[in-house]
Amino acid sequence: MNIFHSVIKINGIGDTLSKKLKKMGIETIRDLLYYFPFRHEDWSRVKPIAELQDGDNVTVCGRIEVIANKRSFRTKKTITEAVISENDERMKVVWFNQPFIIKNLHAGDEVFFSGKVTFDYVGMKMASPVYEKANRGAIHTARIVPIYPLTAGITAKQIRHIIELALSQVGELPDWVPEYILDKYDLVSITGALRDIHFPENFTELGVAEKRLKFEELFLLQLRAEKLRLALRETPAPIIKFQEEETRDFVQRLSFTLTKKQKISAWEILRDLEKNTPMNRLLMGDVGSGKTVVAAIAAHSALVNGCSVAVMAPTEILAEQHFESFARLFSHTDFVVGILTNTGARILSAGGEAEKISKKKFTEQLQAGEIQFVVGTHALLFGDLRFSRLGLAVVDEQHRFGVEQRKKLRDLNSDSFMPHFLSMTATPIPRSLALTIYGDLDISILDEMPQGRKPVMTKVVEESARSRAYDFIRTEVKKGRQIFVICPLVEVVEKTGGDEEMSIKEDDKFGLGLMGVSGGDDLERKSVMAEYEKLSKEIFSDLKVGFLHGRLKGVEKQAVMDSFARNEIKILVSTSVVEVGVDIPNATVMVIEDAERFGLAQLHQFRGRVGRGADSSYCLLFSKSRAESAVRRLRFFSENTNGFRVAEYDLAERGPGEVYGRVQSGLMNLRLASLLDTEIIRMARSAARDFDFEKYPAVATHVSETETIDHLE
Repeated sequence: MNIFHSVIKINGIGDTLSKKLKKMGIETIRDLLYYFPFRHEDWSRVKPIAELQDGDNVTVCGRIEVIANKRSFRTKKTITEAVISENDERMKVVWFNQPFIIKNLHAGDEVFFSGKVTFDYVGMKMASPVYEKANRGAIHTARIVPIYPLTAGITAKQIRHIIELALSQVGELPDWVPEYILDKYDLVSITGALRDIHFPENFTELGVAEKRLKFEELFLLQLRAEKLRLALRETPAPIIKFQEEETRDFVQRLSFTLTKKQKISAWEILRDLEKNTPMNRLLMGDVGSGKTVVAAIAAHSALVNGCSVAVMAPTEILAEQHFESFARLFSHTDFVVGILTNTGARILSAGGEAEKISKKKFTEQLQAGEIQFVVGTHALLFGDLRFSRLGLAVVDEQHRFGVEQRKKLRDLNSDSFMPHFLSMTATPIPRSLALTIYGDLDISILDEMPQGRKPVMTKVVEESARSRAYDFIRTEVKKGRQIFVICPLVEVVEKTGGDEEMSIKEDDKFGLGLMGVSGGDDLERKSVMAEYEKLSKEIFSDLKVGFLHGRLKGVEKQAVMDSFARNEIKILVSTSVVEVGVDIPNATVMVIEDAERFGLAQLHQFRGRVGRGADSSYCLLFSKSRAESAVRRLRFFSENTNGFRVAEYDLAERGPGEVYGRVQSGLMNLRLASLLDTEIIRMARSAARDFDFEKYPAVATHVSETETIDHLE
């Protein structure tokens, strides 16, 4: 029997039941066998009636002496009562509103009953137990019992029964995981794993089954990533040779000394660039760890080898920031740096001023090789743009830069080769999690800060201390410093017709966003526009206060950021639009309103917007929440400035789905495995990296089949 056949092939499943199963997403035998329990109850302890104690959760085996239905005088509901005996001991069993039970159980039947024992004035009883006749193999009682999610009118007993039928009828299943991998990682066969995940004899067997099935899920994930890696190798990439003298001169001109981790990461990238297959590497670093300069070293190597470079950012603000940073780093070279966004194009020649040019002229100069270094948003992927010998594409904060977008860049290249890819992220992700989310990428990690960088002092501020916090902010402004104020909402507006108010939330582009902000609860939350009004007119009326949010047009956002960068705006009230990439070294205070509404990963991104200069910097967290979990999280955050520690804590507290929601959009739907299964993740990654698809074509077929299944789901 093929497990991809319909469930109707199983003896005992008819049309009616198969239709109910279909509503649960179960159409094939494979669907049924992979419909895993969400927990198991231990009813394996069969205890004599004589030894029962009040509160015992046990299984009892007894013979029914009498069973009958009666009507409750008070509630008018049916009560089914039975008296069971074992040797000379008796116990009462009761079910409520289940009159059909007397059709299944009769006096004289020997039955297993699993449930909680209670003692009252009439003696001991068991209310609403699970029952099963003792003259057949137990699957509902007297063992470790699987508990499944149920819908569509199917009972727990039915789903257990039909899964048992399927396991008994399919026999030994072909195992798609090669035997050498099973032996190497001490994994059981798929037949044994599926049997024991549903009906284990003990918890050791259950653990062994879970290990195998978790490995299978993660191994599939890693094999898919490996297929992508192999596919990329089929397209040639330009060989960018390491130019030692030029690179040394570029690094020596920097105004700071590279950290050890920056040197290691840069060398890993430079070695990748020398290969004739496309680099596919993720550079992951904490906020302020110096990812930009590492990317600049790689870009410099590409440029001196006669290749052009493209840097893509998800927002215009971040693109402008990169344009300024890279233009500064390459100001001593002859390379022309350009920027292209939806709002226009500019170029900066060596030692000159940024010059606005038309998009048509920009396109012509780029194709002619007159512009060698391009920064932009996704505008780079559209229109008539053509790159001259594009050798390196750097993608910042664009998780899982898609295969289709890679093809698009290749198609925009004047040559037939695929550019090398370097992805960057400032979202610290624990390494084991990164290995799963970015299975097709090699990873370089910057987990140390540049010399002289001071940690940002972080404090949770009570509402009663708000006026003192405002005094502190005024003191910082008098020193010439600037302030960020972050709010979770753009504004609170009234619906037409005098109805209750509604809120407008900021877009969350990185999937790290607000926690539990919804409905009327928003009305008590800080909004940018209300806070701007209060600060500009009441608290700091003598200071220049600005506002920024995602609903502004691109040119409006840039005008605000330019004014803030020139120190004209002293206090900037903003939403999460400043979360990533904004670099204002003069800003020393980050105020976060309703801090409990943000995830720790996002709070850490906000904190990273200050502390970028030589002065001491501060992060002030305002929160009205008294919830224990919120207080605990914010206290931990205030005591820890290392982004990777913060990420690990957030991962343990909230789980990967909440923390990295959209980052994981490329992942298959994990049914058993968790991204916290670090050891199994390492096993799966190691097995996939060493795997020979040509030697095991059946595995490639299985991967393709399950890709189709996951897509259909």
